[in-house]
Amino acid sequence: MIKLENVNKSFGELKVLENINIHVPKGEFLVLVGASGCGKSTLLNLIAGFLRPSSGQVFVNDKEVVDVDPQSGMVFQQYALFPWMTVIENVAFGLKLRGVAKKEREAVAMEYINMVGLQGFVDAYPKALSGGMRQRVSIARVLANDPDVILLDEPFAALDAMTRQVLQEQLVKIYEESGKTIVFITHSIDEALLLSTRVIVLGSRPGRVVQEIHNDLPHPRNAQVQLSGRFNELKAQIWDTVQVEVMKSLELSDGR
Repeated sequence: MIKLENVNKSFGELKVLENINIHVPKGEFLVLVGASGCGKSTLLNLIAGFLRPSSGQVFVNDKEVVDVDPQSGMVFQQYALFPWMTVIENVAFGLKLRGVAKKEREAVAMEYINMVGLQGFVDAYPKALSGGMRQRVSIARVLANDPDVILLDEPFAALDAMTRQVLQEQLVKIYEESGKTIVFITHSIDEALLLSTRVIVLGSRPGRVVQEIHNDLPHPRNAQVQLSGRFNELKAQIWDTVQVEVMKSLELSDGR
């Protein structure tokens, strides 16, 4: 469970987030969308404990976040893997730091390597993997550490469209199997609707909640869902809001 209560964040005179109040129940898949510079990544970093709010409070499992929190695992847009380690060594790294015995940590790592479909690449190094495969290793590493909350900052942004679609569907399956609480950032409305149980749109800077949509699209969330009338209805609702906020953002950048 995540709670942000009256959260504001500024960097010097630049106000990035304003009066953020968000409650993410256990087991929810929340997706944040919004114009560039609206504070999405800042909000995620506040939950992870990499940043502290200028005012307000952030809680994970009813405990205030005051430092980097092991209850939360982060998957970044860039593949933060150790190039000198194999797939299984990368996935098991957090367990090794916690002192888990080699046999046990490798068994746990293999469980999640299998879950993301990389069982044929256990002993491969990151340089031998495609971008999509590297991101799957990053996701498996977070899952192996068994955090209560998984935070994903545009993890598929750099991937080609086909790989992105496959990983979106795979992430939904992982979510359904693990029951983790997930907060995911994207610029893609299609991606938001394929993944989420709820979508929050942040307004142009300073970021604030301007729209909240509960996603009632059926499962499985595959390409066929994108052809449905309900998908297009929800997409239009979100786009109408995002378009207004993007225009505000452009006007701000132009100094108007």
